[in-house]
Amino acid sequence: MFTLLMSICLAFFTSDQPNIVWISVEDMSPWLACYGDDTVATPNIDRLAREGVRYTNAHANTPVCAPARSTLITGLYATSIGSMHMRTGKPSGAALERDPDAYADIPNYEAVPPVGVRCFTEYLRKAGYHCTNRSKQDYQFNAPVTAWDLSGGKAHWRQREDGQPFFAVFNITGTHESGTFPNRRRAPKVADPAKVPVPPYYPDTPLVRDDIARTYDNIVAMDGKVGGILKQLETDGLLEETIVVFFSDHGVGLPRGKRSIYASGTHVPLIIRWPDGRGAGTVEDRPVAFVDFAPTTLSLAGLPVPEAMQGQVFAGTGAGKPKPHVFINADRMDSVTDRTRAVTDGRYRYVRNGMTDRPRLYPVAYAENIPMMADLHALRASGEATPEQWQVVSPTKPAEELYDRASDPHEVVNRIDDPELAVVRAELSAALDAWIERTGDLGMLPEGDMVRERLWSGAESKPQTDSPRVTRSGDGLVSITCDTPGATIGYRIGTQEDWSIYVAPFSLEANRTLTVRSHRIGYRPSSDVIIKIASPITAE
Repeated sequence: MFTLLMSICLAFFTSDQPNIVWISVEDMSPWLACYGDDTVATPNIDRLAREGVRYTNAHANTPVCAPARSTLITGLYATSIGSMHMRTGKPSGAALERDPDAYADIPNYEAVPPVGVRCFTEYLRKAGYHCTNRSKQDYQFNAPVTAWDLSGGKAHWRQREDGQPFFAVFNITGTHESGTFPNRRRAPKVADPAKVPVPPYYPDTPLVRDDIARTYDNIVAMDGKVGGILKQLETDGLLEETIVVFFSDHGVGLPRGKRSIYASGTHVPLIIRWPDGRGAGTVEDRPVAFVDFAPTTLSLAGLPVPEAMQGQVFAGTGAGKPKPHVFINADRMDSVTDRTRAVTDGRYRYVRNGMTDRPRLYPVAYAENIPMMADLHALRASGEATPEQWQVVSPTKPAEELYDRASDPHEVVNRIDDPELAVVRAELSAALDAWIERTGDLGMLPEGDMVRERLWSGAESKPQTDSPRVTRSGDGLVSITCDTPGATIGYRIGTQEDWSIYVAPFSLEANRTLTVRSHRIGYRPSSDVIIKIASPITAE
């Protein structure tokens, strides 16, 4: 049942509100034919590239999933909201078993964005969009119930009202690093292990080749699912009314990919297909990062970009001048504490390691399930690594690194002391310093101190969102307030399953049950307040 608020939103649907679909895949570098890698065929993604704009310089701001998703959903850097450590909530059993003392001073917490920061989908919903997520959230905080109309394995644009514009996310998980684990069912074999390319930082062994081949097999299976989504849009007559955005949540889920601040961990495919065919088959090399996705999506929907967002619009009529740099962070990975910052202009990558006594290849319990890890451990023990393999075998890291992808695409030759690149080093180092200062990098604090002093404002436990208050005016309008600054208020009427966002007082028939919940991101949500609308209002 639609409330008055939704009826008002529907009345404002216009042709300026395009449908938008995000197809997000996991743990995948641009190992695709349209990016010049012809190891396997990916016809559906190739179609998107032919009919859309292919971005060659797109990056995750952090090379691991949950912190990356926190940036995608808020438009803020993970280091600005306290979501940079993997994970903020309850650690995995494997991580605790490996190092139980690692979490001794780290409470169970959530990222806490500044007052007023929302999941960007709330702005879309307030503008009348039907927002669905199928199905991963994993934002380093529990999303308010107002973030999505529907989120789960069955969420789909087909559940919207007739004529309602939609924003739909489809998250394809088959390329996740766990797709190489021995206990996982294999995708159909397509790639020949004997013919796959082996990056120079890996030993060329049967295990390594098999894991790489299996990764390509998973990419082929994923491509089929992309084709299925495009087919559904065509069947519904919506493909030529919908902006389709295809990307990966970070780099390949193999060692020195995922969790690594090199291009192998942050460089992602990004393709945007426009319904009017604009830019079909073209290539865009401007630097783009995940922090830009939320403001860009709002702009595509014709909505203003909140001042709190730290990214910029990179596509559509609202796009600004290309920015010169992408900034990257990597911090605690499960039980292993580390701190690395990096900046790239697309060609050069400058890396600053805050904890040089840590290895580059983290001993993360989850990643140890990848079979090729055994060969990497053996390579480290053998002492026979090639110069290109230093990053995966060294027990320590240099304080600074500098790479030129034009001559060194795999970023294995550290040119930090090369006098020919002294100016580049100085410029990128200064840009990184300015970014750290400008964004208030919380990763410079010990994690426990960051949580208690900055996220919880001196409290010893996670704050609680105040309960909402419901009142009814003399003319029958229902008003809802909450004393917690920055809290979102959601409500449901009767047996309604999805939650509406409270924006302004609304009318409601008498003898209806109203359920209300308030929630500031990073705080515990309030308990539900259940009211029966009568005269006067009485609590059940």
